[in-house]
Amino acid sequence: MPPTRLADQLCAALRLRHCSPRTEEAYVHWLRRYVTFHGMRHPRELGPVEVTAFLSHLATVERCAAATQNQALCALLFLYRHVLDVQLPWLDGLTRAPVRERIPVVLDRAELAAVLRCLDGAPRQIASLLYGSGLRLLEAVRLRVKDVDFARNAITVRAGKGDKDRQTLLPLPARAVLLRQRGDVARQHQEDLARGAGWVELPNNLARKLPNAGRELAWQWFFPATRHYVHPETGQRRRHHFHETAVQKAVHAAVLRAGIGKRASCHTFRHSFATHLLEDGYDLRTIQKLLGHADVRTTMIYTHVLNRGPHGVRSPLEGIEAGRDERGAGDGGDARRDEWGRD
Repeated sequence: MPPTRLADQLCAALRLRHCSPRTEEAYVHWLRRYVTFHGMRHPRELGPVEVTAFLSHLATVERCAAATQNQALCALLFLYRHVLDVQLPWLDGLTRAPVRERIPVVLDRAELAAVLRCLDGAPRQIASLLYGSGLRLLEAVRLRVKDVDFARNAITVRAGKGDKDRQTLLPLPARAVLLRQRGDVARQHQEDLARGAGWVELPNNLARKLPNAGRELAWQWFFPATRHYVHPETGQRRRHHFHETAVQKAVHAAVLRAGIGKRASCHTFRHSFATHLLEDGYDLRTIQKLLGHADVRTTMIYTHVLNRGPHGVRSPLEGIEAGRDERGAGDGGDARRDEWGRD
């Protein structure tokens, strides 16, 4: 048999461990960057000096973020350990870039309403789920018809981040719109079947176990694409789900039209979902389950952005202003002058 390319060996090792396609894409990218940086030399010929030089180049010359540097390091660790089968203890001693904790951007309810008013169609429905259910963007666009339970007002997320399933709430204000969307998907699916299409991609190897499931309504995307494509291996005419980049562009344009002075994105809706639930008095454990966080400490970041100020501290200026208001009620017009000498 012809020798297998190193990139193909890396992909095979990642698939053997059930890593996500995004991880596979990222690790292959760093393999190519690493080999190109060292003049197309094979990684077996490279050692700690070359790895350190590559990571230092990312930090000092390209000024990559800490998370980017750590992702490149993880890709190289996986390459040497699981693909080349080279035990290099010096890789464990490499310094990882410290990832600093960042406070998430959160929109208040008025700002969210303004952004949603500037959206329409599928992007508005998806953005409503991001805020109303706390979904990630890919979790929303990859919903199937069977995953939205209108009887129980629940949404089931299949193979979310970390390949985990979870359930979250179906927002009641969006229920009528989502019911119409399901009806539109059912009518469109019947038209596709009449044209000899109507197929959809199935997870894992389910197509071999259930060969006709790809044409059933339950497995269709809840937010399908507008056009078909032909699968090269099977020749089936399929629909992809609504692409996530279209939602990102629509949300970005809506934030600009609404005049929001914050750097808001699709993930900001999820941050706002968690923060507003905390403000409404829901406990952290409940919010942790709805968001699908493995550790409650990840959920605790939203306690820093509540509308009570950082750490829930009451500013001492409020006491001064309250005292001024009380004196102003009994004094004359002179009491209207504030503590700073202004009327």
